[in-house]
Amino acid sequence: MEPKHLTVVLQFLLLGFTDDPELQSLIFSIFLFIYLVTILGNLLIILSISFQSHLHTPMYFFLSNLSFNDIGFSTATVIKMLMSIQEDDQSITYTGCLTQLFFVLVFAYFENFLLTVMAYDRYVAICHPLKYTIIMNPNFCFLLSLISLFISIMDALMHTLMVQRLSFCTDLEIPHFFCELDQVIKLSCSDTLIDNIVVFAATCIFGGIPVCGIIYSYYHIVASVLRITSLEGKYKAFSTCGTHLSVVSLFYGACFMVYISSAMSVSPRKSAVASVMYSVLPQMMNPFIYSLRNKDMKVAIRNLLSRLVSLEQCVLC
Repeated sequence: MEPKHLTVVLQFLLLGFTDDPELQSLIFSIFLFIYLVTILGNLLIILSISFQSHLHTPMYFFLSNLSFNDIGFSTATVIKMLMSIQEDDQSITYTGCLTQLFFVLVFAYFENFLLTVMAYDRYVAICHPLKYTIIMNPNFCFLLSLISLFISIMDALMHTLMVQRLSFCTDLEIPHFFCELDQVIKLSCSDTLIDNIVVFAATCIFGGIPVCGIIYSYYHIVASVLRITSLEGKYKAFSTCGTHLSVVSLFYGACFMVYISSAMSVSPRKSAVASVMYSVLPQMMNPFIYSLRNKDMKVAIRNLLSRLVSLEQCVLC
């Protein structure tokens, strides 16, 4: 007898990290703190760039895109978990699960592409400084972001539609804190061979090519910097890439750890804990990395905070 297609009335259960009520309260507090820090930190980055005209450059344009994406990524993964703990309700509707899955994929792929575009921006700035303003003009930067977003949306839509054609039977418990593509596919009682092939191919193409692009860019960056004779010139060139390299290492290092953890761990919930490393922590840390290691961002944030304090004093007066 073939499995009945139940997707019209389906509800999934997001099991999260633990069933212990005391630990649930602790997890709620920790993730609420992380989420608020993520939102405030990335908003501060966006506002600082928006109000400082000298930061209206390609590098900071892509940084503001990254901050906006980090807000969306954190919101897509954390908000539902906080609501589930607060309401003591682990269920998520079929439509809600697919919607969350779609947005998580969009933000994950867009972050992947943005980091690649930012590496290309640094490559042009260091390897072709005289042509930088010509190559990285505003229209081209906007086009790069738009193409990256379009590919991310199309890829996420493809995976979401493929999940929609699957049938689900009885075991609808997701041992995760959000609807992750791999976990949802594992719950299906349909033949998932095609889905797994598509996921593997998409990961190789839309994950492998950007990583290769980043490696290629930094290979030429390092080669160009080593040709600089003065130590001051080398330090200045490397310092412009240090922040981006830190963010790249954090994001891809976390993704690699999740992959290793998923492959070696027998407990799905341990995989959920590992997923925090790429879906929550990098989005919180990125504003700190860029604000602490970038002098221009420090000045811009200080000026923004001074404006806000002055505005508050004027309102009170």
